[in-house]
Amino acid sequence: MKIEKPKLLYITFVLTAVFSFELNAQQWIKEMPGYERYKAVSPQIRSSVKPGQVSVKWADDGKSFTYNSEGKKMQFDLKKKKAIVLGEAEKEESPMTRYRRMYGNRPERGRQFTFADAPDGKSKAIYRNGNVFITGMNGENELAVTTEGDERKRLKFGSATWVYGEELAQTTAMWWSPDSKKLAFYKFDYTKVRDYYLQYKQTELYDSLEVEPYTKVGAINPEVGLMIYDVNSKKTVTVDVRDGQPFSDQSIGHYIYDIHWSPDGTELLFHRTNRKQNVMEWVAANPEPGKCRVVVREEWLPSYTTNSPEFKFLSDNYRFVWTSENTGFKNYKLFNLSGKQLATLTNHPFEVAGIVKIDEKAGTLYYMARSADNHMKLQLHRVKLDGTGDVRLTDPAFNHIVEISPDGKYIVDLAQTHDIPPFTQLLDGQGKLIAKLAESDMSKFNELGLKKVEAFTYTSVDGKTKLHGLLHFPSSFDPNKKYPVLVSNYGGPETNEFRETFVTPNSLTEFGFLVVSVDGRNVGGKGKAIMDQIYGKLGYAEMEDFAEGVKSLFNRSYVDKNRVGIFGTSFGGTTSAMCLLRFPDVFSAAVANSGVMDWRNYDNIYTERYMNLLSENLEGYELTSVMKYAPELKGKLMIYYGTSDNNVHPSNSLQLINALQKAGKSFEVQVGPDRGHTAVSTERMMEFFIQNLVLD
Repeated sequence: MKIEKPKLLYITFVLTAVFSFELNAQQWIKEMPGYERYKAVSPQIRSSVKPGQVSVKWADDGKSFTYNSEGKKMQFDLKKKKAIVLGEAEKEESPMTRYRRMYGNRPERGRQFTFADAPDGKSKAIYRNGNVFITGMNGENELAVTTEGDERKRLKFGSATWVYGEELAQTTAMWWSPDSKKLAFYKFDYTKVRDYYLQYKQTELYDSLEVEPYTKVGAINPEVGLMIYDVNSKKTVTVDVRDGQPFSDQSIGHYIYDIHWSPDGTELLFHRTNRKQNVMEWVAANPEPGKCRVVVREEWLPSYTTNSPEFKFLSDNYRFVWTSENTGFKNYKLFNLSGKQLATLTNHPFEVAGIVKIDEKAGTLYYMARSADNHMKLQLHRVKLDGTGDVRLTDPAFNHIVEISPDGKYIVDLAQTHDIPPFTQLLDGQGKLIAKLAESDMSKFNELGLKKVEAFTYTSVDGKTKLHGLLHFPSSFDPNKKYPVLVSNYGGPETNEFRETFVTPNSLTEFGFLVVSVDGRNVGGKGKAIMDQIYGKLGYAEMEDFAEGVKSLFNRSYVDKNRVGIFGTSFGGTTSAMCLLRFPDVFSAAVANSGVMDWRNYDNIYTERYMNLLSENLEGYELTSVMKYAPELKGKLMIYYGTSDNNVHPSNSLQLINALQKAGKSFEVQVGPDRGHTAVSTERMMEFFIQNLVLD
């Protein structure tokens, strides 16, 4: 059946002339090949597998546990090694409900709570117009803790800047001591910080303007401090966060974050780094004189340190397990709050990946590690708290999510891979199988004719690093046909496209595409040496790998190497634009959503962590600017941005548009009026790809 080719309108930008058209996307997409199949199948894909995953509840005596399975409430007797049916399944909290319960009350992205309730439930701290107040729980008996703060004068207490919220995860800026007798809070002096102006409500009769102090690369940062207020004495102490040193780019204490009180409330703990973020100290501050001492110091001078290493206190609230990268891989050490290292718990040439349980009675640490044949198959290990007797307890053929019984004698193990759906099993304390508890139901998956996702490997452009990707097939896949390809990639540092959790096919395959995702030297979980290769040239070296990963599929007869598109949002938008411009022999079309097009446009905490300071790496910033490659555009490009994006500012896309105009290039632009950090609609994107990769 011949399908009439829809006539899309492309926007050509020459010099300063801009032409825009309102397009009726819904009508076009309905007439395009694959649409009916996509609409019929895609809504069913995500629910096509009933995962063999259970949540167990342990009995108080530890001799049994209950769980739901196949609509029944089950009880497993550990002595008899047998499960019995107790009745109908109990209602369980949905993943979405759980997410909303845990994160639904979080402040808006990049912002901080304007209040903090005291642990004793009698008082609360409030932030208002640059100052901190303490009141009763109902707002009574208000007391001003600070008075000199004023947002108009660019000085505030008890709040932080947007960048601190976005990049350092500071959702609060006020912290009560466990006994509710002291209140710590931020001081931000941003008198020298430049503002960014963002328009809102541009589709309404009158718009509005948001003015945000926003430090971009190379600009002056706000001066940050910490203060502690004593409720009884009503005195405020300024913490010496920089050990008497002035605020500077080089001072350890340029950035201050992850503030919390020690478990006994005697000290205020926080992380501090220099501006380059290649030296990080975990510091304890005495709340009376405000003097600090270093508990743990981490350095990684070739690039950067992890901002917030995982740690966990033991029951004495004095010893703690700390994640260190000083070997080039994340490993565990045991310290005390005096700063003394008590033991090296692990020393692997691979990364640890999370503390599961500390059994102090047995003197053991249970943890996950990337010790299988690839870095995404997490394995349960056990090691003594003196660093001896390390043993892997799970099958390295699978990726594992585990729960240890309260007495440490049993392991509930959720095992899976990218192409083996999850199943739950009960293991003994040595990792030996006792019983299968649940298996996935694949019947609907099979009824729909869905194809399992295939993992593949390739070698990085560096000639030595083994990298991974995933290939998604349409349900109607015929190996005797050739298929266009869509690459779905984020590509940011320390992220992973390849995974070993079960993956259902990308719904876009039902339009008749192969969908590919690949890791490059941006990959997380493989150690610092890989990340050091992209340091100072973020968005350059890893792009070479993405292209190489796609090319590794070109020898397959069913892959049409002349019809490859790529899309992504945020860093994925950067990836899409850069790949299309730099590798026209690989990519024919791209949709770049809300991407950073020049790292000088983005916030300095994130960017300088991976790119170094502008004064020390101007060449790297020039090399990684997407605008540099605008004259090289050969394929089809769609640029999308939201006009109210306070994360990746519209100036990024507008600068690229300007560069392409000057180069006399033709391309397409979609704009999201009054939208933030978003992407173009799926149907509009698929119109673009079908037109340029299928119909043309």
